[in-house]
Amino acid sequence: MSLLHDAELSAAFDHAARSYDRLVAANPGYHRQLRRSARRLGLPDGGFGSRLLDLGCGTGASTAALLSAAPYAEITAVDASAGMLARARRKSWPPGVSFVHAGAEGLAGAGVTGPFDAVLAAYLFRNVSDPDEVLAGVRGLLAPGGRIAVHEYTLSGRPAHRAVWTAVCRGLVLPVARCSGDGSLYEHLWRSVVDFDTADAFAARMERAGFVGVRVLPLPGWHTGITHTFVARVPAAADEERA
Repeated sequence: MSLLHDAELSAAFDHAARSYDRLVAANPGYHRQLRRSARRLGLPDGGFGSRLLDLGCGTGASTAALLSAAPYAEITAVDASAGMLARARRKSWPPGVSFVHAGAEGLAGAGVTGPFDAVLAAYLFRNVSDPDEVLAGVRGLLAPGGRIAVHEYTLSGRPAHRAVWTAVCRGLVLPVARCSGDGSLYEHLWRSVVDFDTADAFAARMERAGFVGVRVLPLPGWHTGITHTFVARVPAAADEERA
């Protein structure tokens, strides 16, 4: 099958929004791993005084993870799917959390402007048409020294990890998704991981975008070798002066 893109992909997420939370709840460690990636941003003082961007927030699972790591921060959560955002907005949030309907490539047009102190992007980059453009845009939104954590399905490159991913999708995820009429979306999600960067390739992509201190951190459980956290930062002003 061909991958879904842009409006077609957003529409598929809109349709899947009603059952999305139930499906991910059946994924062992899904929420725990998101919280781990959010903590890996290393935000001080519970995020007090910080502006954070949750890019690709979906129904709010990554927003909740970011909030658990930085309960005192101001969080702007963005997603291209109106259906997913509607689900997110129905949940209970503190006053510092706001939601914006926008694609990752159209943040400025939706009034999302920096500087942000940190960005969390979960399950986003393999679903955008131009990952390099989005990385460049995110870099431009971050303050000097600002941090980024990318939580993404990025295979290690080992055949065993690709085989596990395919077995989980074909044996569990796709049969359930087809029953709810969302087979095309989850076919896309399976294929998007197989076709996307390996972990090392995505780290190199981040470095080319101008991020420094890029680290690739594994996640435990069945996610090992399949899902990674990428942490990095924008050079601080002192770094640029030395360069």
